[in-house]
Amino acid sequence: MTFARVALLAAAFIVAAVLCPFSSAGSERVALRIVIDGAIGPASSRQLEEALDAAAKRDATVLILQLDTPGGLVTSMREMIADILASPLPVIGYVAPAGGHAASAGTYILYATHVAVMAPGTNLGAATPVEIGGLPSLPGGEKGDQKDASGRPAGDAMMAKVTNDAVALIRSLAELRGRNGDWGEKAVREAASLSANAALQEHVIDFVARDTTELLQLADGRTVDVAGRKVGLATKGLPVETLEPGWFIRLLFVITDPNTAVILMLVGVYGIVFEFTSPGAVAPGVIGTICLVLGLYALDLLPINYTGLALMLLGVVFLIIEAFNPTIVLGLGGVAAFLFGATMLLRVEGPGFAMSWAVIGPAAALTLGLALLSGTYLWAARKNPPRVGGEAMRGQLAEILDWQGGEGHVLALGERWRAKADEPIAAGDSVEVTDIADLVLTVRRRDTGRNGARQ
Repeated sequence: MTFARVALLAAAFIVAAVLCPFSSAGSERVALRIVIDGAIGPASSRQLEEALDAAAKRDATVLILQLDTPGGLVTSMREMIADILASPLPVIGYVAPAGGHAASAGTYILYATHVAVMAPGTNLGAATPVEIGGLPSLPGGEKGDQKDASGRPAGDAMMAKVTNDAVALIRSLAELRGRNGDWGEKAVREAASLSANAALQEHVIDFVARDTTELLQLADGRTVDVAGRKVGLATKGLPVETLEPGWFIRLLFVITDPNTAVILMLVGVYGIVFEFTSPGAVAPGVIGTICLVLGLYALDLLPINYTGLALMLLGVVFLIIEAFNPTIVLGLGGVAAFLFGATMLLRVEGPGFAMSWAVIGPAAALTLGLALLSGTYLWAARKNPPRVGGEAMRGQLAEILDWQGGEGHVLALGERWRAKADEPIAAGDSVEVTDIADLVLTVRRRDTGRNGARQ
């Protein structure tokens, strides 16, 4: 009997030793968190995609998506929603910290998450789509002057289509997650907003949590639908690890600002132009090429109007031509094309993704100023007399050293030259060079004024 007890005890130790790695692995369960603080754009979409990949590889229990955003681009928002819906693990949307908000695109993303949470003192809503970008209305005119087939203004018809599409999206997300679809439609059509407690009462969110620790405690035990399968959340007491964005995502946050992208493009164009005009400088060409590639890459990630981009590039080309061949007309036309292109550049504008006239105006003025300054120096260089070759000798003053029979020697530019003339000249006279042939100068006597001063 004693032997049996010892054998059972030994077996228990062996089983414990074998299962120890698995139990320790289970104790390493973690909740990963990413923080999106700012406008929703290509960088935000890339950040969420990489975070979901990292969470899947590490077999994380949940991913906490902390939001504090005024909204952003519809294209990036839809990419993020698609990633959340296809996520292999639960995603908890958390509007934080206190004073933060999930407005516009942030509201749609919060509706898409498996669990929606807000911190006290936060708000969400105002999800009305912004107007499609384009040329502004002219003074005294209305954008809705043109009518569609139903007799409504064309602009209103387009906005109605965009709004109805947004309503359908938020309602489908509400039905998927069991949230208040009626209020979601109100947020889209009427730009309604809610505080954290009001959102809880309206069944827009699941609960209110002061911090991530309380969030994980309140989420524990809930059952959510993850990619078509029911998953029970065991989140109480999980350690939270924040995934910081890498250098590439940080770079995307900077360059995908359309104003930054335009400035990069201008620096790139002028750097390359300077390299062509001053071969061997190297640095302007290298920096210009890098900036141009970064600017074009950023614009490729944004929903741009290629007509606007073409107008901007055409304006820059006109201004470069103006610098080398001043005409004023090309300069003014270049500035006009640049400004019109900047106005039309973005197909859809959103919070954080709009062309700023405080940036574009000075950029256009600086570009025109550089073109005019370059043109001024070019005209001055054209008006100056030649400084090399035979052309440089014409008009130069010379002094007769010796002279006999229409020929002799003169001193010009510090050198002794053979010279000839068609008029009487004597040694010591001051003459002017009129031509040069076969290293022989043709000179003439200089006229003198009434007071004997040389003219």
